[in-house]
Amino acid sequence: MSDWLKETRALRLVAADLNGVGRGKRMPIEAAEKTATSGSRFPFSALNVDIWGEDIEDSPLVLESGDRDGFLYPTERGLLPVPWLTTPTAMQPIWMFDEDGTPFDGDPRHALAAVEQRYTDKGLQPVVATELEFYLVALSDTGELTAPKAPMSQDHSQIGNVLSVWELDRFDPFLTALYDGCAAMGIPAETATSEVGVGQFEFTLTHQASAIKAADDTWFFKMLVKGLARQHGFAATFMAKPYLDQAGTGLHMHFSVLDGDGRNVFDDGTDTGTPMLHHAIGGCLDALADSTVIFAPHANSYARLVPGAHAPTGVCWAYENRTVAVRVPSGPGVARRIEHRCAGGDVNPYLSIAAVLGAALNGIEDAQTSPLPITGNAYDQDMPQMHANWTKAIDAFAQSPQIARIFPAQLIDNFTRTKRQEHRVLTGAGHADHIAAYLDSV
Repeated sequence: MSDWLKETRALRLVAADLNGVGRGKRMPIEAAEKTATSGSRFPFSALNVDIWGEDIEDSPLVLESGDRDGFLYPTERGLLPVPWLTTPTAMQPIWMFDEDGTPFDGDPRHALAAVEQRYTDKGLQPVVATELEFYLVALSDTGELTAPKAPMSQDHSQIGNVLSVWELDRFDPFLTALYDGCAAMGIPAETATSEVGVGQFEFTLTHQASAIKAADDTWFFKMLVKGLARQHGFAATFMAKPYLDQAGTGLHMHFSVLDGDGRNVFDDGTDTGTPMLHHAIGGCLDALADSTVIFAPHANSYARLVPGAHAPTGVCWAYENRTVAVRVPSGPGVARRIEHRCAGGDVNPYLSIAAVLGAALNGIEDAQTSPLPITGNAYDQDMPQMHANWTKAIDAFAQSPQIARIFPAQLIDNFTRTKRQEHRVLTGAGHADHIAAYLDSV
């Protein structure tokens, strides 16, 4: 038994819903052994609620089916500590199955597992890493966002200070606790930097030869950041655009693909890359517009997707160019990879990574032709665009043949219903309280 488990008093069972919000139960730690073998139960509909935890009104998972239970079993990650709680607590990540043991098609983790299995069936293995940006903000009863007081300097930031070592020093107690928490939870945190926005930071996570582990790490990291921020007297948000006059928050994904011998199939010893690299780029671009609502899932997400705001809007790619949606970074051939730059920090990482990898594999399977790489500023060029409107993005996702190759029909339907309900609430009368609650959820 791990030393930390000897002192543990409580157990949390946690699954990711379609918005990436943790849903689950608290139990005495003594229940851990039973749960590991027999699992737990809660309604299928619990993974298909809106961002405020409300049932989807027209969902067939609720009244039409009698709101029946699914079966939740531990994932392969096992028990993890929960560093942001004062009560010694273990977290057991879980995912949902039907009674006969079939994976539940509405579970986002299963959706990613299915995409990864498609790679495995072809003798391929994606290698994935993420870069996460977030804002630290002062606690507020009104929902108004302001910069927090820095623990070391006891003052408030007034301006952004990109790559400032002093900003890292000012928040050193929080950042040190964050690195310690990552180590305890098995999250491979690498570099931390201060970003352009006031109180904004970015962390990079190490490449993993498992898309599932990379998504788990990203999901756990988001929970850890929010929990530790509260522990230190402020809050954290991964909202795509918390301040309209500040930089947006992104979640960039890097990936390469290995063959059965461990060789990078994107590397041909040149800066150009292999035909398979270009097929993958073609697939990513072909599905990009229809995937918009995965990368921009909330009303606030579209404030980030505006030209010239350091978030890509055009359906294009390039070598070593940060104005494009799909970037091929420079560097040694063995590390030849794709950086997908579209997702906001508010995404569900299981769905976002599945959408990117699934689109890339569609392109590989179809020997998709990629357009020529652009040069210069993508915002100044006439090209197809991601959807700038939430409702159009939802409709495009629901009807897309490319999306239908990536996600199960049930997940597409559930996610579409969820987003349409959230749109109705946020555009309806008396929605101010919902906006405040939404702020804390993402």
